[in-house]
Amino acid sequence: MKTIVILTILLTVGCILAAGCVAQTKKDPVNGNVSITPTNTFAPFVNATTVPGSNATINATNVTNKSVLKGPLRVSISGYPAALDVIIDNKNSGKVTREKSLDLMLDEGIHNVSVCVGDICEKETVSIVFAKKSFVDFGDRLKKDIEFPVPTARILEYYKNGNGVKVNVEFINPSTKDLSMSTEISIGYSYIDDRSGTRKGESSRSSITDIVSAGSRHKYSVDLFFVDGAAYNFDPPLVGETTFR
Repeated sequence: MKTIVILTILLTVGCILAAGCVAQTKKDPVNGNVSITPTNTFAPFVNATTVPGSNATINATNVTNKSVLKGPLRVSISGYPAALDVIIDNKNSGKVTREKSLDLMLDEGIHNVSVCVGDICEKETVSIVFAKKSFVDFGDRLKKDIEFPVPTARILEYYKNGNGVKVNVEFINPSTKDLSMSTEISIGYSYIDDRSGTRKGESSRSSITDIVSAGSRHKYSVDLFFVDGAAYNFDPPLVGETTFR
């Protein structure tokens, strides 16, 4: 009887030990299809720039480059007889002539546009908008304010004066320096010769020179005399080539 009890106890202990071995936790094998994400142990690189003379630091990752929008501008002078520089915001941007306008592309915003003849300038402020064409025409203002863009001599008036014609001439100097200006005034006329009693043709001419200050005008009178005769008829006087230096 005692032997049976002892055997029973030994069998029970053996089963318990066997069950304990089976119940041990087993580690699952790593599945080859499962991706393992590594832990990032490095801090991201930031390109930092220190502004000279200050404690502020600008990170390159925070700077955004923005393209500036532009709009078209056409500058013209409506047949004004000159080739003029076009100044945009105090910068020479090209030339405009009576035959050809100047086309430009400018940044959006307000711009100052001007053209000058000597010391006299015509100015305009324009607003440039993307994809919208703007126009500036200085022609009428130039013709009104600066009638002559280059040094010129012109006849103001003339009239019969005894045995000849008095001609009032105006020298015009629109340049930025004093000039010595010269020209020739001539007139054609006809008369009846005292001896033959026939009508003859003749001309009279005179050269004049004057010093004209920069940006100014100077009037000058000249007398054109006729030869002896009678019944004078004369044409309007003419201005020859004007030279200056």
